[in-house]
Amino acid sequence: MNADMAPTATTGPPGDTGRPPVRAATPADAEAIIRMRSQYVLSAPMTEEWIRRCTVELAPRLAPQGDARGFVVDASDGVMAACALGLIHPVLPARSYPRGLAARVQLVATRPDARRRGHARAVVSALLDHLADVEDVTLFELHTSAEAAPLYRQFGFSGDPALMRMTRHSRSAVALPDARADSSWVPPEQHAQSLPKAVAFVCLYVTDENDRPLQLHSVYSPGHPWHMIGGAMDLGERPWDAVVRECREETGMTAAGPPRLLATVFGQPRARRPYSTLQLVFDGGRLTDTQIRALTLNPREHDEARILPLTEWEALMPAHDFARLRAVEEARRTGVAAYVDTWGDA
Repeated sequence: MNADMAPTATTGPPGDTGRPPVRAATPADAEAIIRMRSQYVLSAPMTEEWIRRCTVELAPRLAPQGDARGFVVDASDGVMAACALGLIHPVLPARSYPRGLAARVQLVATRPDARRRGHARAVVSALLDHLADVEDVTLFELHTSAEAAPLYRQFGFSGDPALMRMTRHSRSAVALPDARADSSWVPPEQHAQSLPKAVAFVCLYVTDENDRPLQLHSVYSPGHPWHMIGGAMDLGERPWDAVVRECREETGMTAAGPPRLLATVFGQPRARRPYSTLQLVFDGGRLTDTQIRALTLNPREHDEARILPLTEWEALMPAHDFARLRAVEEARRTGVAAYVDTWGDA
C-alpha cells in the first residue's frame, strides 16, 4: 500500500462533484498494474524481465473467469493514475462467510503526482463493493501500514495492520532464476518446445536355454528384418508396462519380472525419422523348448521366430542392428549394462 492511503478529506458525492472516475481493470491493464506495483509498492523496483513474467501471470487472472479483480483511475495523459487489486480464494465456509470465499487486497497504488485526490479511496471502495455485491465475498484480508490503517478501519477492517507472514518453499521445489542474474529465462512452455524430442522404445532380450538369441522376423520393416520383441511406448506408459504389453501382443507370452535393464540404445534423428530414438532393452530370460513352441506370433507384425547362435545373426541383419544385439548379449553375460549411442547411424 502507498502513502495515498493515509486519511484524506472527503471527496464528495459521486457524479460531477469531484469523485474520480473508476473503471474495472481488464487483462489489457495487467502490465500497467504490475508497473505500479513495481514502482510504488515493492521495496525495490523489478527488472523488465520480472515485470514481463508477472504480467503474463496476471493478465489471464483479470479475465471474468480468473481470480483477480482490479479497479483503476486513468489520468488525462492516458497513464494509469491509481489502481487496487484483489485476489479471490476459497476458504472453509463458516456462518460469517457461508460461500467459503475470501479476498485479499493485494495492492493499492497511486502515482505521486495524482495523490491526495481521493484516487486510492475510490479504487478501494469500488473493489470492496464489487467483491461483496457481485462476487459474494464476505471475508476480506490485507496487509498495510500503520499510516493507512485508519482508512481501512473506515471501510470496516479491524485488527493489527502489521500481520506476520512468511514465504517458504519446500526443499524439493525448484527455485525460479533471478531475472537480474539470468537474462536467459524463458517461460516453461517455451523452454519445453526447445528441448530435443525422442521416441521411446522398449525391447525384451530372450534366449533359449543355451543362450542363443531369439529374434522375430518383421513383415513390415525390410530395413530391420530381424529384431527383439518390443516396440514403441504409448503416451503415458511406463517402460516395463510397455514391455509386458508388447510381449503379449507379439508373442502371446507374459513377460515375467522383476525388470532387469540390460542396455540403453540411442539413435540420432535422420531425414525420415525427425526425432531421436531411445530404446530400453530388458532381460526376458531363457525359454524352454516348450515355451518357444508355444509362442503365438501376430501375423500383421511377424511371420517367424528364429533362434541362432549370436555369430550367425550377423549375416542376417544390418551392422548397427547386430552391434546392438552383440552389446545386449555381452551385458547379460557380464552383468554390466550396455550403452549404445550409434544405433541407426548410416
